[in-house]
Amino acid sequence: MVRVKQVESLLKLSIGILLIVILNQLAGLFPMRLDLTEEKRYSVTPATRALLGDLQETVYVQVFLEGEMPAGFKRLRNAIEETLNQFDYYADGQIQVDFIDPSAALNEKARNEYFRSLLQRGLQPTNLSYKRDGNKTEKLIFPGAIVTYFGQEIPVTLLRGSQSATSEERLNQSIEGLEYELASAIRTLSNDRRKTVALIRGHNEPDSLNLAGLTNALLEKYDVFNVTLDNKNRALNRFDAILFPKPTSGFSPQEKFQIDQYILNGGKALFFVDALRVNMDSASGEGTFAFPYELELDDMFFKYGVRINRDYVQDIVCGEYPIVAGNMGAQAQIRMLPWPFFPMVNNFGNHPIVKNLDAVSMKFVSTIDTVKAQGITKIPLLKTSQYTMVNQAPVKVAFNELRKNLDPDRFNHGSKNVSYLLKGKFTSLYKNRILPKGVDKSNFRENGEETSILICSDGDMIRNEFSIKDGTPLELGLSPYSQMKFANKDFVMNALDFMLNDQGLIVSKNKSFAIRPLDKVRIANEKLTWQLVNLVLPLLVLLIYGVLRAYWRKKKYAHYK
Repeated sequence: MVRVKQVESLLKLSIGILLIVILNQLAGLFPMRLDLTEEKRYSVTPATRALLGDLQETVYVQVFLEGEMPAGFKRLRNAIEETLNQFDYYADGQIQVDFIDPSAALNEKARNEYFRSLLQRGLQPTNLSYKRDGNKTEKLIFPGAIVTYFGQEIPVTLLRGSQSATSEERLNQSIEGLEYELASAIRTLSNDRRKTVALIRGHNEPDSLNLAGLTNALLEKYDVFNVTLDNKNRALNRFDAILFPKPTSGFSPQEKFQIDQYILNGGKALFFVDALRVNMDSASGEGTFAFPYELELDDMFFKYGVRINRDYVQDIVCGEYPIVAGNMGAQAQIRMLPWPFFPMVNNFGNHPIVKNLDAVSMKFVSTIDTVKAQGITKIPLLKTSQYTMVNQAPVKVAFNELRKNLDPDRFNHGSKNVSYLLKGKFTSLYKNRILPKGVDKSNFRENGEETSILICSDGDMIRNEFSIKDGTPLELGLSPYSQMKFANKDFVMNALDFMLNDQGLIVSKNKSFAIRPLDKVRIANEKLTWQLVNLVLPLLVLLIYGVLRAYWRKKKYAHYK
């Protein structure tokens, strides 16, 4: 009888082992992933999966975040590895990753040369200051990657987020954006057809040097053309998007008709326009006044669902303006003073375009109101702080105001929207109206296809500054005085990415990983309790199990005696 029981137990064990082997083989043949985390931390969006599934060659990723670093950056490093492992799974093993420590060179000379090579390849360093073993340590790191595909490479900055956030929040924002940053780089390298963007010229826009930062940014992903409007209704249709970079003279009815029909045929349009004009050369002393531009676009914007008001917003959260405070010998002494007419926007709507975006630098911005437009969704993107003051045209602009204290009691008009994304099927401005003379009426549309428009009430936000040293154009968003880098470039590129890619990869920016910090007070008060639980409870459970098992065996075999 005992031998029969032994044989039965061996058979059960063998069957169990066989089932495990079969299940393991089936899992290898039919792999599946199950993400049980609340934020879907280990899942990628369908657009990213489709991109990775279409790869024709191995993608090589060099990540320069390795070696000794604080715990927060180790968490970022591990998150990068987890994201790339997910990519490798969906790319059928075509993602090859190498983590490199740039500081691991044999000597200082070799290390500095390697740092310079990384800078030349487009990676930006970050100087870390942290404590190790009670001593303060400083280290230069490169929180980025180089992605290579078919012999072409592109640098990717992986430390993102708002500079006004805490270091922990910024690292968390960077982790949230990893999928988008890495997938976007792969898409740029693997895209056979570059989409086209037309910069609309011919209305006294800034010259090519003032738009060099914008043009260079666009050329990273798109083919860019300078286009002057004419009377050919379909001349714009060959472009995927059109962008209006601060026009200052009016549009004719024929030009407006062409823009209107381009939008109604599904074209994407981005308007960066000013409502008022001001001459800063006349702002010294008692100052000058800002008066409205006559762009003749108000009726078009109103038809599409918004109205740019003829006012200026002054914001207590603002950038600075250089003022000559005196001279030391022959050299002028420059002093930077806060200038409320230059809002520093760090208040955003709920949309992937502005998710985890850093502050945006704006100049002489106007408020935007929404009006009724059937079937149009209006999404606010950029907002001022709550400490604002709105001045109706004509607005006095004087440098003397720089010397006044920014009294919060005066800035009590609340947060104002200064940029909108409009989505839907737009109705033509010329529906039930006489069409302009000389236009082609044969393909006229009254009701449009699904599309999107971005409207921003600041034309200067897409203009670059110039180097103080040699006068060369700077990167879009870079301040020549403070060297602070604002997110103007990221805002424009995110908007185009969203509008031109059918809400594909940029949807991955909707990921949100909650920070769950430990309660330090409870840790201090309950430390001993939880230490005892961790040490004693497992031993107690094991002891109870041993006693119960011994009792069960004794009872089971008692009748064999």
